[in-house]
Formats: sequence, structure tokens, C-alpha cells
Amino acid sequence: MNSGMPFDLNEPADEDTEGQTHEPVDLHHHKTRAKLSCDSRMQVVMWLLNNQTEGKLNHGAIQEVANLFNVTRRTISTIWSTAKMQKAAGQPYNMTTKGHNSGRKRIQVQPNAITEINMGDRACIRDLAVQLKVSSSTANRMIKRGLIKPHTNPLHPALKEANLFQRVEWVLNLLMGDTPTTKRQYYPMYNFVHIDEKWFYLSKKSQRVYLERNEKGKYRAAKSSKFIPKVMFTAAVARPRFNADKECTFDGKIGIFPFTYQEPAKRASKYRAKGTVMTKIVESVGKKETRHMLINEIIPAIMQKWPQTEGQDDLEWQAAHQQGDFTFILVQQPPNSPDLNILDLGFFRSIQSLMHKKMPKDVDDMLEAVHHAYNELEPTTLGNVWLSYQYVMNEVLKVKGSNDYLVPHVNKKKLAAEGKLPIQVTAPMWAVHEAWNYIQGNRASSSTA
Repeated sequence: MNSGMPFDLNEPADEDTEGQTHEPVDLHHHKTRAKLSCDSRMQVVMWLLNNQTEGKLNHGAIQEVANLFNVTRRTISTIWSTAKMQKAAGQPYNMTTKGHNSGRKRIQVQPNAITEINMGDRACIRDLAVQLKVSSSTANRMIKRGLIKPHTNPLHPALKEANLFQRVEWVLNLLMGDTPTTKRQYYPMYNFVHIDEKWFYLSKKSQRVYLERNEKGKYRAAKSSKFIPKVMFTAAVARPRFNADKECTFDGKIGIFPFTYQEPAKRASKYRAKGTVMTKIVESVGKKETRHMLINEIIPAIMQKWPQTEGQDDLEWQAAHQQGDFTFILVQQPPNSPDLNILDLGFFRSIQSLMHKKMPKDVDDMLEAVHHAYNELEPTTLGNVWLSYQYVMNEVLKVKGSNDYLVPHVNKKKLAAEGKLPIQVTAPMWAVHEAWNYIQGNRASSSTA
């Protein structure tokens, strides 16, 4: 072979190298070892302190602990030298490292940089990233870390001074007691039934689902996205009852009733024969339709489903109940106050979410889907809404009738698991006194005017 070259492809291979396989050798990379954490480094120090005699390490101690933690002797020697210097200086052993500061540094944003941006310029992540002069991925990471929080700004009903007065008065009347000093807790409201109406749409304009990578999305079409078929429903709910064993004795769901009627088809078509019974929608719901619904649907449902065990110690009440002699008092909630109605506060939203999961195709399917969603909801969900209602009334007191507040979250699921979920919420005394003075002041000014 030519001694000037390591090998030549044109030269025949040496006899002693024939049949041998040569593995590639990496001359630039070494096998990496796991870095020791702060706790592991402290364990090394403790191990070495326990393996010394008269202040000197036992023979082979460094090699032994290096094998134990799968690191080099040099790493153990560095840790031991650091520990000896800290001991000589009279300092406690501190094995923290600066490993967490390695790598690319995070992009920092000033705390007031976001608040100084116009609301319209931070309606989406891309616009916000442009204003902050960072990338969209950086803005997304800031959201995950909690430095930026998404916020949905709902449109609240506009309230006049008369509305504020009515809202505060409504909440005070639901507190037990006659004076601001005795008004501490809300009535349990077990004899209340909340009734409200809502339009349910057959479908949403856009519906989000998750598909498999090669799955095709469902095709949806309508004659007009502005005129999606809708049906008005009236729902009635009471507060659920549970016994000492947390078993539901009354689910509180009186019923949900659509404003529809049945009518035979006047002529034949490709979809149905003449005379086929069809479900028609009541397009305009007025006083007449509402009265008919109350008298013929809601009141009989209340009398049928109301728990008969209540008042069993009251013989006079039992006699009246057995005769069907109910006393119904119709009270109207304050206007422009959907947050003071159980159904608008959260129950309707839950029903609508479950209904859209059924993806109904026509009005009959929607009626069935709404009834199924209404019956599928757990009584505990309805009970939690009744409890949230009391917490919301506390917030109404604090802001003197306004609707500019955040709905409080008290982690009701955790409280229920611990057996600490209250039945009656206590109102803050200072808010009750201020609300009382507000009511009295408005009454005095109106009487002198």
C-alpha cells in the first residue's frame, strides 16, 4: 500500500483484514450522562459525609459514589470541593445550580404593554402579537403560562335607575328577616317555581366537531342562514330535594313545553300525503298563548309532580293538598334581569348544549332532542344553579343593583364532596346595610318629589 494514504480503493484489501467488519467511530460526540438534580447533589454530599474518617474520605469513596449515581469522578470531586468550601466559610450546604437558566431566554413583555393597546387591536392573537412585536407562537405560550388571559365580553342589558331599585328590592325581599341586622340568610326557596321562555334553534350557523385525519366533515345546508327554524319553549323548575343519604327525592324538573300545535296537511307533496298530521310552530307568542300554557300545561304539571311528602306534619295542609287546593302566587322578576332567573342563569344553556349534540334534522326531531336534554340533566346540576342564584344575588347587593360584576365561583363540586355545600347562602352584612339605606333613601326622595 502507499504509505502516503490511509487506504486506496484500487488496492486489494490486506489478508488479515478480510472478513472483518469495521463499525463507524464517532470521534466528536461522547455518551451523555444525566445531569444531577439539586436533590441528587445533596444526597451525594450526605453520602460522602457518612463515609469519612476524621475528616478524610475513605479510600475509594469518590469512585464508589460516582458508580452509584452514574457520573464521573470529576463531577463528584467538584461537588465535594464545593461542600468543603461552604463548610469552611460557615455556610449551610447549598447544591443549587444554574442549569435552569440555560437555553434561549424567554421574551419579556412589560406588565402595562397589553393594557395600553386599544381593545379593538387585541381581538385576536395575531393582532395582539403584532402590537406586542412578538410572534403568534410566543403570544400562545404566554397564554398557556397565564400571562395573558382570553376574555369574552358579553353584552349586558342596559339598566336604568328604576331597574337598579327593583333589583335591589327583589334581593332584599328574598332575605329572611325584617331589618338589615336580621337579614343574614336567603330563604331556601323550596316553594318557588321559576318559569321562563326561550327560543331553541334547529341548528347553529357553525358547529365545531373533531374529526379523524382522513374523515370528511358532514355537509350541512339550509335555504337561509338568517331564517333557521326555531321553536319557543316554556320551562318550569323548582329546587331539587335530597335526603340525608344524598339521594334525590325530587328532581325539581316540572317540565318543558313547546309552543306548537298539530295540523293535518292540506295537500299532498313529495314529502307527505294529504291529511298527514304535521307539527306547526306558533310564530307569535302573546298573552293569550302564555295564559293557555300556564293554565293547561304548567299548573297541572306542578300539581302532579310536586312532592306530596312535604308538610306531612301539617294536617290542615295535607287536607288541602289531597283536595288539590293549591295556592299559586304569580310574581314577576325584575325587568332586564336574566341573571335573577334560574333558567336564564344557566339551566337553559345546559339544555341547549345537550340539544345541539343530537343534531336534529327537523322540528319533530328538535322537540324530542330538547325533551331528552331536559330529562338527561342531573338534579345536582339544577341544584347548583339554585345555589349560584344566591351567590349572584350577593353580587347584586354589592354593586347596588348593577349587572357589572363577575359571577362568583365557589367550587361547589369540591364542597359537595366534602359535605360542606350550604343550602342557604349568607349575605355580607355591609352589603345588606348599604342596600337597605339605598332603598330607604330612594323611597324618601320619591315621596318628597
